[in-house]
Amino acid sequence: MDISSIRKDYTLKSLDISDVNDSPFEQFHQWLREAISAEVLEVNAMTLSTLHADGYPNGRVVLLKELDYGFVFFSNYQSEKGQELENHPKASLTFFWPELERQVRIMGTVEKISESQSDEYFLSRPRGSQIGAWASPQSHKINSREVLEERLKEMQLRFEEEKLVRPPHWGGYRVLPHKIEFWQGRPSRLHDRILYEKNEAGAWTISRLAP
Repeated sequence: MDISSIRKDYTLKSLDISDVNDSPFEQFHQWLREAISAEVLEVNAMTLSTLHADGYPNGRVVLLKELDYGFVFFSNYQSEKGQELENHPKASLTFFWPELERQVRIMGTVEKISESQSDEYFLSRPRGSQIGAWASPQSHKINSREVLEERLKEMQLRFEEEKLVRPPHWGGYRVLPHKIEFWQGRPSRLHDRILYEKNEAGAWTISRLAP
């Protein structure tokens, strides 16, 4: 298969500084609503990139679950990503919505959300997902699938007797952005790129980047 011959010309939309919102959060909300209307597959999926102890960037797809003054996702704090964020609380996020020929890139620092917020979200999840959070030693090596299934049975039995609550090792993170870039595909690879950067006073400045 000749991968180098795979090409797509982007022609759907354009993006100009004069058209964007002063707030990157409002701009993101607008694009997110449009992506939902376009029935983008896994519209809240985003690539989370963290820094491994050996200096290599480490990416995986997680789901955006809340957008307030940051981008909120949930995970096991003892997972690989959890340990990386503990050691280096900075991350980048990437959304790609091919149906709209759009991409959003976010860079920022990371904090844990409050325990009460994590509790609220955890209890809104399906019961199976709640028990799964207790059963899975996320990112740790296991000998077989059977080990995981046995742990699941143990937790199902445990929580027939006990009240099901959020595990202390599981909860939410918030990415607090200082850079957000909105990318709109254009013909001939001359894409539109609008960058928001937070200055020292906490205000957002907007500029255009060359593709």
